[in-house]
Amino acid sequence: MHHCVTKVLATAVAAAITLLPTAPAFGADKDDFPAKTPIKHVVVIFQENVSFDHYFGTYPHAQPNKNATVYFAGAKDDTPRVNSLESAGLLTNNLNKMNPFRIDRSTPNTCDQNHNYSTEQAAFHGGLMDLFVQQTGCVDPVLGAGSVMGYYDGNTVTALWNYAQHFAMSDNYFGTTFGPSTPGLLNLVAGNTFEGSITNGLSAAGNIAGGANAGAVIGDPDPSGDNCSNPKRTQITMSGLNVGDLLNKAGVTWGSFMGGFANCAAVSTGTTGLTTADYIPHHAFFQYWNTTLNANHTPRTSVALIGHAGDAANHEYDINDFFDALKAHNLPAVSFLKARAIQDGHPGYSDPLDEQIFLVNTINALQKSDEWKETAVFITWDDSDGWYDHVMGPIVNQSNVSDDRLLGPGNCGTPSPNQIGGTSQNGRCGYGPRLPLVVVSPYAKKNYVDHRVTDQSSILRFIEDNWNLGRIGNGSTDAIAGTLNGLFDFDDEATAKTLILNPSTGQIVGSDSDHK
Repeated sequence: MHHCVTKVLATAVAAAITLLPTAPAFGADKDDFPAKTPIKHVVVIFQENVSFDHYFGTYPHAQPNKNATVYFAGAKDDTPRVNSLESAGLLTNNLNKMNPFRIDRSTPNTCDQNHNYSTEQAAFHGGLMDLFVQQTGCVDPVLGAGSVMGYYDGNTVTALWNYAQHFAMSDNYFGTTFGPSTPGLLNLVAGNTFEGSITNGLSAAGNIAGGANAGAVIGDPDPSGDNCSNPKRTQITMSGLNVGDLLNKAGVTWGSFMGGFANCAAVSTGTTGLTTADYIPHHAFFQYWNTTLNANHTPRTSVALIGHAGDAANHEYDINDFFDALKAHNLPAVSFLKARAIQDGHPGYSDPLDEQIFLVNTINALQKSDEWKETAVFITWDDSDGWYDHVMGPIVNQSNVSDDRLLGPGNCGTPSPNQIGGTSQNGRCGYGPRLPLVVVSPYAKKNYVDHRVTDQSSILRFIEDNWNLGRIGNGSTDAIAGTLNGLFDFDDEATAKTLILNPSTGQIVGSDSDHK
């Protein structure tokens, strides 16, 4: 149920370094790119601040809402067991200050938990996973001081449970490091947080590990050079490479699609009454590197050029451009999507119901496209928000900067030259909290749960290997990331399996014969 750090490290690191199996190269049609799998379009939907147990803590068993409404039709008979609060017996007699509890669908808006690099480690308490209320919990006006122990089930996050029932998910996928949004996105697209440098002379504390002016990013500084970044907020630039650089070198089309990128002053109101700015600079995947920066948010010249090199947009687009490209049958090979903030699921300014609208509308549109038969969608989150989760992953990167607290003050193990990045890249304690990962694709295994140890850079590695891009190097965890191939069946017939959902309720509207 709970594992000591050394045992987890010894058993799970071996799994984490499993290499992707060699796959036959599939021939490329005109305007396509050679890929090692049948997947010619990867779409990464990167949402905000959810731990695995917060959305899947009782999967696949949901309770009726307080008003007796039921949206999740019930688990399929062959649903595999997941490592959840329920299966681990932790809904009662929990080691934390209070037991986990179900949050009703009538309470979609919650306070934002503390999800700092240091406090998350302290909540883990060396693997005991018992200090969440004291360390990361916020006092919610409805849920109270123990709100961090709350979880939703399939009668709120209905769409995600339906996708899991009909496609594939992981219950052993982790944030590459501890900490908030920016480290998560850096790990997703580069597998490394280390190469950050402060450019505007503001505070390094809580932004760069150990309070240094350069090193591992542990906070949420804004990207330097982005004209929408806050001048009163610490700003950084990243050196080294990201996956966009690799894709450019290989001539593979790609794009980063951000809600509010076209007008960073725009504000939206959600269906539950929350209001927030659409664009958040420290969520902008590729704005941290000069090579992939679109400083002035210059729009694409034409829909036909979306994803292609040479355009002034430099692969950085508004979220609406993604749907324009899809309609024009110009879907890039690789797309990174960030919803408008009101629909990204972040507690405090978004919620699961508005998040569901974005997820379902996006995936419905993809499933109705000609490109769907060659597409894989990865739905995942940038960090846990500090929400309680009962599983500790392997610590593949040890760290002993002043911000570390996993095993005590300044202690997340002792860095070694043998670990990724070596002792020179201190401040990258991880893996961090467990996060949800759902894969929706015609090639995804049906109603399948993958138990391999994977992390955010496993998505990076899947992209690298699918298009033969090589590795980023210089300490990137792509070198040890676990494979995601187990979530797919590439020997299955290339039928366009679909599952069309209602964006408001998450309920099934239509499906093909394979998913009825």
